[in-house]
Amino acid sequence: MKHKRLLVTLLALLAGIGGGLGLAAHLLLVDLPSPHSLYDHQAGVSSRILDRSGRLLYEIADPHAGRHTPIPLSEVPLYCQQATIATEDANFYSNPGVDGAGIVRAFWINLQGGEVLAGGSTITQQVARNLLLGPQERAERTLIRKLRESILAWRIARTYSKDQVLALYLNEVNYGNLAYGIEAAARAYFGHGAAELDLAECALLAGLPQSPLLYDPLVNPEAAQERQRVVLGLMVHEGYIDAEQARLAAQEQLHFAAAPFPIAAPHFVMFVRAWLEREFGLQALYSEGLIVTTTLDLDLQQTAERTMRRHLELLAQAGEGSAYHDVNNGALVALDPHSGQILAMVGSPDYFDATIDGAVNAAQALRQPGSAIKPVTYAAAFDPQREQPLTPASVLFDVRTAFPTREGTAYVPLNYDQRFHGPVSAREALACSYNIPAVQVLQDVGVARMVALAGDLGLSSFGAGERFGLALTLGGGEVRLLELTAAYTAFANGGRRVEPYGVSTVRDATGSLRYQARSGLGERALDARVAYLITDILADNEARAPAFGSGSVLALSRPAAVKTGTSSDWRDNWTVGYTPQLAVGVWVGNADGRSMVHVSGVEGAGPIWHDVMEAALRGQPVLAFAEPQGLERQAVCVPSGLLPTPYCLRTRSELFIAGTAPTRPDDWYRPVQIDITTGKPAGPGTDPRQVVERTYIYPPIEVREWARAQGWPLGPASSTAQAPETDYPLVILHPDSGTVYRMSPAVPAAYQSIRVAVRPAAGVALAEVTLYVDGEPLATLVDAPYQALWQLSPGEHVFSAQGVDGAGRSLPSAPVIIHVLP
Repeated sequence: MKHKRLLVTLLALLAGIGGGLGLAAHLLLVDLPSPHSLYDHQAGVSSRILDRSGRLLYEIADPHAGRHTPIPLSEVPLYCQQATIATEDANFYSNPGVDGAGIVRAFWINLQGGEVLAGGSTITQQVARNLLLGPQERAERTLIRKLRESILAWRIARTYSKDQVLALYLNEVNYGNLAYGIEAAARAYFGHGAAELDLAECALLAGLPQSPLLYDPLVNPEAAQERQRVVLGLMVHEGYIDAEQARLAAQEQLHFAAAPFPIAAPHFVMFVRAWLEREFGLQALYSEGLIVTTTLDLDLQQTAERTMRRHLELLAQAGEGSAYHDVNNGALVALDPHSGQILAMVGSPDYFDATIDGAVNAAQALRQPGSAIKPVTYAAAFDPQREQPLTPASVLFDVRTAFPTREGTAYVPLNYDQRFHGPVSAREALACSYNIPAVQVLQDVGVARMVALAGDLGLSSFGAGERFGLALTLGGGEVRLLELTAAYTAFANGGRRVEPYGVSTVRDATGSLRYQARSGLGERALDARVAYLITDILADNEARAPAFGSGSVLALSRPAAVKTGTSSDWRDNWTVGYTPQLAVGVWVGNADGRSMVHVSGVEGAGPIWHDVMEAALRGQPVLAFAEPQGLERQAVCVPSGLLPTPYCLRTRSELFIAGTAPTRPDDWYRPVQIDITTGKPAGPGTDPRQVVERTYIYPPIEVREWARAQGWPLGPASSTAQAPETDYPLVILHPDSGTVYRMSPAVPAAYQSIRVAVRPAAGVALAEVTLYVDGEPLATLVDAPYQALWQLSPGEHVFSAQGVDGAGRSLPSAPVIIHVLP
């Protein structure tokens, strides 16, 4: 009886196991497609991308009904086959079509209750998943899906040869940017067929299928290049190429193109398409018939494209012969400053021109902004929360100035016109884009504070700013045109950060709303009064006239604020500006980073900005910028920026944040009683009848040498004459007389030193030389070079040298005076 019960139990257990296995087999095999149906693709409902008025920009169709051109494996370069195998399935030609280790791993993860993540599949498994499994099952991360995929892959491997499977993969895989299959990808990215691909191009394409969006070389060339290096490394590991071939391929300059296809505003469409893929997934774009209404104004877009092309052609014509400008590319972004809507986006003058890498969206590329970044520095300095905020009337010293660096060397910036302009107001310094005052301001504000404000305004490329020095305010850090234009909108809208966006609504094929955009107007990044001060300066045509003239292209037929920028090596030039209704940023340069030939922002980007702004605003009301509360006007003395006195020769009205206007009377202009018989100040014994009162100017010591050179009427006590250098047998090479050094609290004092160096005049032989600072010996030297380091100390300092020749004769130098600011 007992054995009978045990037998029944065992039979029941076996029946249960059998039933479980049967159920599992049913789940794995039910509706499993036949490998013979690999090419039976069903086209989905296309999605449409529209402009803000409903006009079609682009239709996203099922890729197999669009850009999909299968080619035989014999037409695929061997390098492309090898790069793909090394990257996706190193054991492709030896495995049975499935990844046994991957199946075991999936089984273990499933037992632990986790999701079976994608990745690690063989090429054959990817073919099975992408071509035979339905969209819903393809998206599942379950053990059942993994096993069904593996069974299909195993069957495919027994139905088709390895070369047939590889050809299927290469002809069907998604390479991004609407390109399915390697032939479409070759034409989309490089403008030629797959048969012409070289090693560098093959390696780049082979790295895309893992994440076409992340590694898109037209949007993120840095990530694409890094991925290319990974693929080349895998090829070296598998023995397909050697290390030298990989190195040369990684260094090759690739030229990107896009195969022409019906599309309006192509760079903007690709920008929107990338967003749609992130938000809704690739399959939705091909099967759900999404209707995407964007923020783009197609009329403005087409105007911007025509204007860009016309002015680049004019630059080419004006630059013929010896004045060749060597510039062929540009980008433009137009934004609504109160919402962040992208109204126009031109990534290049011709999306389909491979010779200028036209498919690369320069509106999103990192480039150096030159002086176009200066308003951020001044905005940080105008902050009324600072202990001593800068004001538009604050005097800055545009004279030769050396700034210590952490490396222990001096940074000496120069102006665009290679001239010094002496004491200038912050208004004039920003409006005229003088470099030396901007560096002074950044040193006072601090790089960290400026970088923090840049981040608040939406500039993401500076990071925490640790790698930047004072050159940041002159364009030493790279930015994106889209982000820089968005940062300027905060000046236009009263200080609110703006997040640019391109999609207003998304509906499905039935008309149901899938997405509704909210305004891109974000948190307050700037005090509204600071934003207005920046705007008031950038809109001041009179203030910028000394540098740009009163009739430059920066002046519109309505109030507009604008700033130009040119990188120091002529690689980039910019014009970014705005009215209350519109913000437009323009970049001109070359996509490959090649330097232009003397094309500044006002010559290259400026005319494009001017014409697009005028065209876009034609017929719209002329609006002034709204002045916020909390500002006041005050007369100041020029150039000191202090309160006028009866002796002040020139005054002007200036705008201040309440509480920041000057309270101290001007002390630059002073009356002096002069003895007309001697021309010197009158003394107690001077005949009163021989005394006249004259007004002289007493500028700070930092600009005194500059003022003297300009012929200013300096007060008698300021007049000192120095003998010409040629009158002395020793010449002080460094420092230069009249140089202003500004010490930095961010740099250790021990690193804030300068070099003191002398040389003998022609024909003078030295036995030894002693260097002096303020009359105290610094060093005695017997051999050239005659130089030593002196640690900076605040104040005015006199440098001199005393030499001795072989006969024991004394050889002096002329004195050199410098000024060190704390």
